[in-house]
Amino acid sequence: MSDEQTSSLTVAKLKAFCILNDLPTSGKKSEIVDRLLEFGLSEKEVGLPSKVAPAAPSKVEKSSTESEIVLSLEDEDTMAPAELEEPEVDDPPVNQEEILDAEILDAEMIDEEPPKVIKKTEPKVSNKRVSDGPATLLDIVRKPQVAAVLLTLVILGAGGYYYLDNQLDSFTAEQLRYGDAMQYQISGDNDGLASFLATEGYVELVMDQLETEDEICKLSLDFAGVGGLSITDGGTSELVNEGSTDRLGAVRVVGGMGAEWLAVETVNTNSLEPFRVNRHLSIGSICEFGAITGSGTADLTTTSYTELRNQDTKATQLEWGFDLPSPIGKYQGTTMSYGVGGLLGDLETLAPGLALMMQPVEIAHLFANDLIDNGATGSNLGWDWRVIGNDEFGGDLVWKIVATHHDIDAYCLGSATMNLWVEEDNPWAAKQTVDVVISENQASDSGCSPASQLLNDYVLPEGELELHHTFTKISLQRGEKQLDLGLTYNSKPQANQLGPSSSELESWREYDLHMPDDSTLRQHSFEDALSCFDYWPNSIAPGASRALEENGYIWRGTTQDISSTVSQWNLSWVASDEQAGWVQFNLTGIPSEENCQYDKRGDLDSTAWNRDSIPNTLNITKLETRFSDSSKYNVLFGDKRFFTSSGAYQDDVQVGYLIAVPGNDIGSILSQIGDGGDGAVTLDISRSWDEEVESGGAVYTEQHQLNLLADATEGRLVGWSLITSRT
Repeated sequence: MSDEQTSSLTVAKLKAFCILNDLPTSGKKSEIVDRLLEFGLSEKEVGLPSKVAPAAPSKVEKSSTESEIVLSLEDEDTMAPAELEEPEVDDPPVNQEEILDAEILDAEMIDEEPPKVIKKTEPKVSNKRVSDGPATLLDIVRKPQVAAVLLTLVILGAGGYYYLDNQLDSFTAEQLRYGDAMQYQISGDNDGLASFLATEGYVELVMDQLETEDEICKLSLDFAGVGGLSITDGGTSELVNEGSTDRLGAVRVVGGMGAEWLAVETVNTNSLEPFRVNRHLSIGSICEFGAITGSGTADLTTTSYTELRNQDTKATQLEWGFDLPSPIGKYQGTTMSYGVGGLLGDLETLAPGLALMMQPVEIAHLFANDLIDNGATGSNLGWDWRVIGNDEFGGDLVWKIVATHHDIDAYCLGSATMNLWVEEDNPWAAKQTVDVVISENQASDSGCSPASQLLNDYVLPEGELELHHTFTKISLQRGEKQLDLGLTYNSKPQANQLGPSSSELESWREYDLHMPDDSTLRQHSFEDALSCFDYWPNSIAPGASRALEENGYIWRGTTQDISSTVSQWNLSWVASDEQAGWVQFNLTGIPSEENCQYDKRGDLDSTAWNRDSIPNTLNITKLETRFSDSSKYNVLFGDKRFFTSSGAYQDDVQVGYLIAVPGNDIGSILSQIGDGGDGAVTLDISRSWDEEVESGGAVYTEQHQLNLLADATEGRLVGWSLITSRT
């Protein structure tokens, strides 16, 4: 092509002709024009000046009065390849009706008889290229290679669309909304049943809650069932102190300090059937002998409250119950904790994030704003995760993710692994497998450091704990309004309204023998009880008398009114040389030699002594006054709670305190994971009682055990629990 022969068409349009004719698109503009000419296109078709006069119109040419729809390539972007630069001006809208009126010709249009075009009059159209105008849609689709592509798309139909539309894109976690709910199935690999196993010391942790005289060395559970996870959509009644409905959806909750907060309420329910319990009895050194198996049902409901502004957990309530054949029987209970602990106790405190295994994972909680894409990795809440690729779930492609808990491995406590199947527009894992093995034997591995071995010995009892289960989505319902997490609200309590002032805290570690009391709710105080040692000869409780005379103190004390005039006491002492023991006695009326009625005493294993680590605390009467305020702690009032409607103790209440200080093994371990710090002082209140109940025409005896724990330094309610059993 000579230099003066420059095509009037754009490069984009010329490349479009190359694509339609299966020709390469590379090269300069002149090279592309030459390539099209060599293929057989006319000079006019490629935009070159015509060298001959235009021919007279043939008989088949259209008259100016005929109305034929002609779609041309005049807009260079109509057929531009994907790699071409986008135009600066938006494309004009395309008339869909005009497109639908065009007829798609089949692959036989290469036959000698030319095809027909639908118009008002139907003259035959030549099968030769039209050289007097730009290529029309008709010219394009008449080409065999284009017809073949169109025919393929028609045959594939929705199948082709399905393939293109279901390529899994990366995404970030879907945010929760008020009203979200997911139903899921609970199963496992063992005949479709999930499993739990506890041996040795772990059995004791479980059986401490159940009254039995059997020597059980191993406890295993097999279970399956259904679960439901939901976000409560609170109404306007929850916003009585707000003055607006901006935070509609949140609910009110009372925290451990007695203040009221706005929070997101999450409810997780499990209904398990079958629920099989295998208890293995110890016969000498043999554990497998005499296994007892019972099959029944179990129900668990966990309700957690996440405060809006700071997004911390203000309270968690667990309601549980199981019904099993004799000798286990029927148990039910309620446990309420305020911002601490959880189902896994110390293990959750040591390795945060383990609670994620107990229900379908909230994706945004674990992955935050990280992009979920093939090969993506991250770490959060103690979990290291990696996206390993695509998998199918429910007929759709989802991302599969594997997560391992690095603290469990690093501390040589065992292993914890989750496999997650994550889908878009679902705030929870659509499927989740959990495999956990916790064992003190892991500390013997060669890779464990001495510090890890020490931590293992301190935290873990002897034996093993295993958990294996799978959660699988059944249905999903989405709410409307996104959660208000991170946002403030009008009724949010102020920090100075919560804890006690420094003037309310008492320093007693240097002089006093016990925690300050001065109670007005009980007939005798700890001050009254300690004065009994002044009336006893040293021969009655020689160890205790010597310890208290030589800078020792009462590190654990309990009292209970057993009648309107008599209180029972049990005081555990520790001497400065860390020798320890206990004394039990009754007190009637004003302390005197006659009224201080010694009962019995005993020795204890050596206990840490450390006066300097005892923190300042509220005295017991201020704690009792705090918790007997029904405007703050209404949940502690009632026949099956601690206080009567007037704010007095129930008749059978026991009150005690406990001092825990660093020292010996615990001091060493605290120095490994922290600064050693001060110790802690807690207040505990408990009740136990029996009652006769009628159910189904039969009379049963129900045993109730009620417990409360509070932090004496902050005046904060740590939690309470009620366990009821029926025989």
